[in-house]
Amino acid sequence: MNGLERGDLPPEIVTPPPGPRSRALAARLARAEAPGINTLGPGDLPTVVWREALGANVLDVDGNRFVDLTSGFGVAAVGHRHPRVVAAVGAQAARLLHGLADAAAHPARLELAERLAALAPVDDARVHFAVSGADAVEIALKTAVAATGRARVLAFEPAYHGVSLGALAASSRPEFRAPFAAHLHAHVTRLAFGADPAAVDRALAAAPFAAVLVEPVVGREGVLVPPAGWLAAVAAAARRHGALLVADEIFTGFGRTGRWFAVERDGVRPDLLCCGKALGGGLPIGAVLGTRRAMEVWRAGGEALHTGTFVAHPLACAAALATLDVLADEQLVTRAAALGLRLGEALARAAAGACAVRGVGALWGLEFASAAAARQAAAAARAAGVLVLAGGAAGRVVQVAPPLVIAELQLERALAVLAAACAAPAQRPG
Repeated sequence: MNGLERGDLPPEIVTPPPGPRSRALAARLARAEAPGINTLGPGDLPTVVWREALGANVLDVDGNRFVDLTSGFGVAAVGHRHPRVVAAVGAQAARLLHGLADAAAHPARLELAERLAALAPVDDARVHFAVSGADAVEIALKTAVAATGRARVLAFEPAYHGVSLGALAASSRPEFRAPFAAHLHAHVTRLAFGADPAAVDRALAAAPFAAVLVEPVVGREGVLVPPAGWLAAVAAAARRHGALLVADEIFTGFGRTGRWFAVERDGVRPDLLCCGKALGGGLPIGAVLGTRRAMEVWRAGGEALHTGTFVAHPLACAAALATLDVLADEQLVTRAAALGLRLGEALARAAAGACAVRGVGALWGLEFASAAAARQAAAAARAAGVLVLAGGAAGRVVQVAPPLVIAELQLERALAVLAAACAAPAQRPG
């Protein structure tokens, strides 16, 4: 089987997916991994098994070539296996493969901290590295609680902040929280995303809050874009009542919405900003960018109060530095803004009344009448060589989040596939 020599190719299906190799490997995986994490749920069709990815292409083990409109959960903003990221990781691996996390620094860690602090839309920013997006949310919540001496958190629904215990308490989906409810932080108040700012103000006035935790644009839970000015009003309410504004930009950061960070759309400068996903260019890393004043709570003698063996891992830091270079040098943030104009118009035509369309930059959602219709549309797209994810709070939203380097031919073919998937009679509401 030939590999991917280029990442800008249209889809090509040689065996209806999932093919026999994918089915066989998925069955083996189901026998070896715990249920729920092994990509197969009860009654699920076998998944395609990825063999290789490059640019906006994914090659499965059966030789099918896909155009990836998931960006690997938003990670591959600069494309899969970008050559500059791969080269940076290789060069770093030849020098230092692993270090001592919080006990000893390395040059790539220093350079990345400086780059992020300079880039952050945060006043006098300091960086606290994390090993994942959920870990970044944990750090931000701990920071807010310690800095304010308060316990309550105001969150919004729908929202997805991760599934570790602290982040899970603020995530909105009850089915995620219910099995662990007895162990979750009890002082979380929820309002609807986009709620009247006056309601936000009233909630914050009713009791002392440590933090207001918000996705500037809702990602996984349905791609919701708030009205212009809403985030600024929420930020103002938080500051009036002494709560720290925590922006969860794990999905939206680093160009996804046509700005380096989505908070910039409303001119908001949060107290704490969580980021991850696209930052690592394919390697796992997260960070909290916070004001010096907020971050001072971590100044303590003895042991680090929140750390991990792989914090600021040398390979991940090298990959992140290369990713930031690619985003800037290839003007991918500007391209994401241009993609937003193209995608908005094209997806509206493709939907043709079959579903609601919303989004910004290179993050869009198609909301169908039911979860079954969304799954069927995603399956139809996959059968034609385009990878999208169906989900959201009620499972009705097909998410479109292509790599920012997607080629024009790939985009054209992918949009045609989505139009056909939306046009299938079974997709139409009613």
